[in-house]
Amino acid sequence: MSGESVAPDAYRPRLLNESDPDDAALLAELRADPRVEVRDLRPALRAEFETLLAPPESAEGPEADRWAYYPWRASVVGLPGPELFRTLRLDRNRNKLTRTEQKSLATQTIGVIGQSVGHAIAHTLALEGICGRIRLADFDEVELSNLNRLPGTVFDIGVNKAVVSARRIAELDPYLPVEVFADGLTDDNMDRFLDGMSVVVEVCDSLDIKLAVREAARRRRIPLLMETSDRGLLDVERYDLEPDRRPFHGLMGDVTTAELRGLSTREKSAYGIRIVDGSKLSDSMAASLMEVGRTLNSWPQLGGDVQLGGATIAAAVRRIGLGRKLPSGQTRVDLDERLDALAEPVPPTLVWPVDPTPETVPDDGVAAILTAAQRAPSGGNAQPWNLSGTADTITIALAPERSSLMDIGYRASALSVGAALYNARAAAAALGLLGASEIRTDGATPLTAVLHLAGGRDAVLAADYPVVLDRHTNRNFGDGAPMPDAVLDALGAAALGAGGALRAITDSADIDAAAMVFAESDRVRYLTPGLHAEMFAELRWPGSDLRSGLDLRTLGLMPGQVGTLQVLRRPEVMARVRAFEGGSSLGEPTRAQLLSASALVAVTFPAPDAESAELVAYAHAGAALQRVWIEAERHGLAVHPISPVFLFARHHEELEKVSPEFADTLTSLQGRLLNLLGVPANETVALVLRLSHAPGVTHRSGRFPVPDIAPRG
Repeated sequence: MSGESVAPDAYRPRLLNESDPDDAALLAELRADPRVEVRDLRPALRAEFETLLAPPESAEGPEADRWAYYPWRASVVGLPGPELFRTLRLDRNRNKLTRTEQKSLATQTIGVIGQSVGHAIAHTLALEGICGRIRLADFDEVELSNLNRLPGTVFDIGVNKAVVSARRIAELDPYLPVEVFADGLTDDNMDRFLDGMSVVVEVCDSLDIKLAVREAARRRRIPLLMETSDRGLLDVERYDLEPDRRPFHGLMGDVTTAELRGLSTREKSAYGIRIVDGSKLSDSMAASLMEVGRTLNSWPQLGGDVQLGGATIAAAVRRIGLGRKLPSGQTRVDLDERLDALAEPVPPTLVWPVDPTPETVPDDGVAAILTAAQRAPSGGNAQPWNLSGTADTITIALAPERSSLMDIGYRASALSVGAALYNARAAAAALGLLGASEIRTDGATPLTAVLHLAGGRDAVLAADYPVVLDRHTNRNFGDGAPMPDAVLDALGAAALGAGGALRAITDSADIDAAAMVFAESDRVRYLTPGLHAEMFAELRWPGSDLRSGLDLRTLGLMPGQVGTLQVLRRPEVMARVRAFEGGSSLGEPTRAQLLSASALVAVTFPAPDAESAELVAYAHAGAALQRVWIEAERHGLAVHPISPVFLFARHHEELEKVSPEFADTLTSLQGRLLNLLGVPANETVALVLRLSHAPGVTHRSGRFPVPDIAPRG
């Protein structure tokens, strides 16, 4: 048994099972002993467990409960079983450590050699629950002069240091196995100490043992860590990855343990200085070394520095245990250096350029038509078209280079091209230049819309022209006022007049259900790396090119939400959220916006019979979309298009290409939304609009400049 000179009950609690006759008899004796304190914490801990959010499923029942008898405290504590106990104790680790990561780390066996500095390290490892077994080695006993850095008490003076550490860990977690080598580490017990070890932490004073441990760890391919408590020096030696690596990074040359044992203390100290790099010691430590043996009994150490060492070692153990990057080498976590770098925080501010003079509509007929086309709506304000104009024609060609993952099969782009064509026709009708139009899929681009200019007019189209120029997205919160049936009828007639249809949700419960669908879709968008990158690429911050994308000022953000966006835009944060299957709050802003709606409406169109006709059908639906949007603004409504990830998907396989991890979720969400809207199988949704009564917008997203008019060919 390890630690032959110390009985296990000096540092390990005895776990008593009340259903075992022998344990029950001992428990009865302890309860009858007036010197023994008995506390039953099970009801309180189970009540606390019931307050946990999203607790894991557990098959552990009351039969796993135990009574922990601590002889050195003369106390017995009733506790729930190990699974519930650890789940509750470590719950506040989430989600810095996911439950999966916590379980993985709990398989590690960690050895800590030296229990002055090592006490803080071992306790931190146990505190975080990042090991499943700890071995402690130290032959020395606690003295009063140790209590400046060893978090013991006067009751621990004269007790073996490893025992003191083990007791403190046992009182933290009685289920965590701790082994004590109270004779310290020797040639005789080295192999037993290192057997099955995941990581060894060496923080002892003996240079002989330091080298011997490294030689043994290298033979067994065990990673080794060391913390020196001066300027936060941390050493990492990855013998698991580099079995031929020289001890101490080669800083001691080729000296062996046997050779080292024959050296004097003064000769050994020269090696010690080389290991820690005397040129980088703190001023106070370097100066103090000259006084050791003269005015100082030993080198000084501060409690805070020792506690910091516990934190840095724990961080390194986590990285090793989780397979994260941690190469061999030295680093310093120097708190004084960081404190010297104190600076006033700079509040995040968004300094926008002076608003430009509002764009005027050109007098020239062709330029005016191009301007109207350029003001069509598009996903993320990508303006996925290339415009060109001559005296005879306006050409709107779909621009594949401005597509995105959500623009499945260029369907969203085709919808926008159709909306741009409608705008161009409205302008031409008002200017007396209306001619025939056509939509083609046989050119160099996936889709091209052409408006031939002639001398025609159309009063209905012309009436839309002023509204087309002023059309905009309003993302401000609405007041939730009911939508009059007459307004919905007018919107439906507008869609029908352009070959489409309108499906509406006005019941508050149904709006809530739809809001949940859109919120979950937003969660998927945040947690899918490609979609997340594209979403934030759409946003325009101060200093960005404001001619495309979404100007932050148009988003209707609440106070403080810009700071939240700074967090949400970080892909590494989303990766962590995805790792612990979280993110339910990511869609909450969208849900809140939708709950302020008076109605959610979907503009639909007849489902195309053939795949080859899809883009043309979406382009024609662009006209229905514009008619509905224009009619809504005529009635004083705020219009906010909502595009879930699945909107332009026709098949499950398409969603697998957009978000493989969440394709099933997206397919389910799509079905739920179609059911809520009551969309029949022979119709396809072009776009969903949130309609509300809301304050007017203060800013609008920009537009690329219209091209020059080409001369006649």
